Amino acid sequence: MSQTASAISPPGSAATTMGRYRWTICSLVFFATTVNYLDRAVISLLKPYLEKVFNWNAGDYADIEIAFKVAYSIGMLGAGRLIDKLGTKIGYALSTLLWSLAAIGHAFVSSTLGFSVARAALGITEAGNFPAAIKTTAEWFPQKERALATGIFNSGSNVGAIIAPLTVPFIAESIGWKWAFVITGALGFVWLALWMVVYEVPARHARLTKSEFDYITQDEDPATAGLEVQPKVSWFKLLSYRQTYAFVFGKFLTDPIWWFYLFWLPDFLNKQYGLTGTQIALPVAVVYILSSIGSVGGGWIPLQLIKNGMLPFRARKISMLLIAFCVFPIVFAQQLGQINMWLAVLVIGIAAAAHQAWSANIFTTVSDMFPNRAVASVTGIGGMAGGLGGILLSALVQKRMFVYYESIGQLDHAYYIMFWICGGAYLLAWALMQAFAPRMEKIRLDEGV
Repeated sequence: MSQTASAISPPGSAATTMGRYRWTICSLVFFATTVNYLDRAVISLLKPYLEKVFNWNAGDYADIEIAFKVAYSIGMLGAGRLIDKLGTKIGYALSTLLWSLAAIGHAFVSSTLGFSVARAALGITEAGNFPAAIKTTAEWFPQKERALATGIFNSGSNVGAIIAPLTVPFIAESIGWKWAFVITGALGFVWLALWMVVYEVPARHARLTKSEFDYITQDEDPATAGLEVQPKVSWFKLLSYRQTYAFVFGKFLTDPIWWFYLFWLPDFLNKQYGLTGTQIALPVAVVYILSSIGSVGGGWIPLQLIKNGMLPFRARKISMLLIAFCVFPIVFAQQLGQINMWLAVLVIGIAAAAHQAWSANIFTTVSDMFPNRAVASVTGIGGMAGGLGGILLSALVQKRMFVYYESIGQLDHAYYIMFWICGGAYLLAWALMQAFAPRMEKIRLDEGV
């Protein structure tokens, strides 16, 4: 690492500023996450068009959604391992290249089976985003700043979901649904060029001062601090720690709720309130604008508690418990929607914001509890658990329940049940995380295991 005097930080000590380059890295990861979610959200907005072309029912759409989730779950496990092996620069670039090609590939599909294959390809390749993003954050931010940095880049998932309803229906209406997949998929290549030019790990960054490097790596083992590729850790070793299961259960119970918002919110607005095409854009955008606020706010809360002298693990746990309670009012979405649709949109938006606040913190627990060389692998294991939870929710609840209630003309009952599931999931997840890792102790890994 260079120890030149050319600082990359704004005026002030490294201990009081993240530094301009860290902000740049955070912005790049935010951009990648935006594109990642934009690509996966396109199909939910094109569902009305595709239903007409391919004669889909609720079960067909659920099958396509399940294909994505199965592939995403498998991909998360492999992607985390691969990124820990290749490092963030190459691993992130490879994932983005492949998912962009898969997103564009949807435009060339001509059957329902083809869409299942295309969604599976997108799922397995998009799985690399979060392991790479969390590892990047762990490499460039000290522990106390990671939740805020995670909240900022994770808000890209909301921005992607905001951009989608504001653009995809208009593209579909003006030049056809196929171009919606092509145009959104091509954005990944823009990010790829920027990433390859800009990114480097702290240990090899030519303009990083020693004081800034020491600030970034203050929580790490001096022997491996700042290195991109470090000795690998086996899955069996990671699965022997209670901390791994705290993260796994937290993701298993709460990730499916976000999948539900992402894939079913446009359908809810269509079936419950009769919104179609571009009419859906504004309420969906409002939900995800609130989510963006929640994502950044979720990272800000524990940072303030830590600044006021609270231990990091306690600040994280208290923040997550408060966030879990903020989701619960979604159980009243149906009743509020009977008064006014926008009340339902508001309470769903608050719950989605709380999910993103939760996400900013639960992702950060991985780097709180594990050294950098295991972060992507543990993130992948938890991501796979979250995907499996989503598969079970789709297969056992959404597909059977939604198809049944739709067949008898009482789809509102299915949404009522789902909103109760959403409301209770986070409190249960928090209780299990508390049971498995009450103090979130950081583990030490033996070399070469």
